Amino acid sequence: MSKTTRSISRRGFIGSAAGFGALATTGAGCATTTSSSAGAGATLAKRIKLGISSYSYWHFRDPKVSIETVIDKTARLGVEGVDILHRQMDAEDNGYLQKLKRHAFKNGVDLICLSIHQDFVDPDPEVRQRNIAHTEKCIELAYKMGIPSIRLNSGRWGTVKSFNKLMELRGKEPILPGHTLDDGFKWCIDSIEKCLPKAAECGVMLALENHWGLTRTPEGLLRIVNAIDSPWLGLLMDTGNFLEDPYTKLEMVAPKADFVQAKTYYGGGEWYTLDLDYQRVADILRKVNYAGYVSLEFEGKAPADEGVAKSIKLFRSVFS
Repeated sequence: MSKTTRSISRRGFIGSAAGFGALATTGAGCATTTSSSAGAGATLAKRIKLGISSYSYWHFRDPKVSIETVIDKTARLGVEGVDILHRQMDAEDNGYLQKLKRHAFKNGVDLICLSIHQDFVDPDPEVRQRNIAHTEKCIELAYKMGIPSIRLNSGRWGTVKSFNKLMELRGKEPILPGHTLDDGFKWCIDSIEKCLPKAAECGVMLALENHWGLTRTPEGLLRIVNAIDSPWLGLLMDTGNFLEDPYTKLEMVAPKADFVQAKTYYGGGEWYTLDLDYQRVADILRKVNYAGYVSLEFEGKAPADEGVAKSIKLFRSVFS
């Protein structure tokens, strides 16, 4: 297995930045010193910033909500970032990409992640190569929009064709006949490694999510992340994708998290509902010194504007 040379990690960089006290500013996301009314030499805690996934306003059902509209709504809520769902974009030409980047800048909103769909769990090398090419294209899209990370999936066996049925099975599906679990992990690891040169070239982090398929369990997610020695592969912790015993599992993956997507279900979930204790989630993240983004994925049936506003109010109360 090839290895990519390790450079300074994201969290290591953030930590080292604290040393530049004279240059640091309040809210920079790292520990700093200040001479404010709190007293000279007082330490500011690391701050988690909030984002909103464009998926929160569009659950793959018509009418589709534009990314520009999500940026506008995010700005009105005073939230820092937008996490773009690739399938929600209206185009991929450079004019459209720069239009989104400008619209976000004019509204004081950062574009923080591009959540893509790809699948590396397939015995056919040509199929895997098409997914590698798709990932490389999405890395370039993120780069052109100034987005520092993309959400990556491992992929799944595809033996359960209906997503609704997969959700009935709690995300579990049989292994493809004639193959083993080890085969799936090898295909996935090899495919991610082939995407890393493009990620390094563009300066875009690949953030592998605990999702359906090989990463449905923390052990599966960590098996892939730990097998690849590269500063350009990170971990995306999704609070809503561990359906049983979520807190123990979130504690297992939180130390390696570079990005967090947090689900809420006001009005009842589209496919399932989890009663998540977000104060407990916030405590898990604080224990590992997490200082990145928490991006809302509202997945409830309540009107999106209502559900998103309630979720952001909740997140501000526990993550601030």
